[in-house]
Amino acid sequence: MSGGDIRCSAVIVAAGSAQRMQGIDKLLAPLDGVPVLRRTVEALASAPEITELIVVTRADRLEAVQALCEGLSKPVSVVPGGKTRAESVLCGLSAAAMPYAAIHDGARPLVTNEVIAQAIAAAVSCGAAAPAVSVHDTIKRAESGLVLETPDRSTLFAVQTPQVFRTEEIRSVLRWAIAQGLPLTDDCSAMEAAGRPVRLTPGDVENLKITTPVDLRIAEAIWKGRTT
Repeated sequence: MSGGDIRCSAVIVAAGSAQRMQGIDKLLAPLDGVPVLRRTVEALASAPEITELIVVTRADRLEAVQALCEGLSKPVSVVPGGKTRAESVLCGLSAAAMPYAAIHDGARPLVTNEVIAQAIAAAVSCGAAAPAVSVHDTIKRAESGLVLETPDRSTLFAVQTPQVFRTEEIRSVLRWAIAQGLPLTDDCSAMEAAGRPVRLTPGDVENLKITTPVDLRIAEAIWKGRTT
């Protein structure tokens, strides 16, 4: 299947509370003068494989996000999310009409078409895929402040988004995982818990998730470096 034949929905999750942003609404914070979420939506819309976009947000800012998403060349729907991230993803997937779904963090505005394309191609091949980068720091596993072990970092990867799946499969698996009460930190975790294979594809160190005010300053520097 060639890139032009792939039909993929982008589900952009933007329903969080940004508790680590010290009062800053990270999704509406400016990134070189444009809100972070708008930058993220534009990045996904620019990918040839993406056919439609669904933005999942809090009910109290539906109108603001709808206004923010106007004027794009591809159709964008804005839907309210759920109580948890997994429930919010399901809300977005319920509006997805394409056979594949790329689930992306609303606070990752620096994702590139190359990262998106490679994840989608791998999902077409094996059903589920996520971009990832190698962990360079030494990682310690600890309990009560005491080190228990030092995992081999050659086997460790920091997983990013978009994570891409067959739409019907990830809908089904997420419903099952939520019913089981599984603690999910990303969507691949649900697939792993269900015993489904997930393939890692090349990520990008610049595809950072804006979680703290420092991340926002780093993203600003990366954006200006790209545009100048």
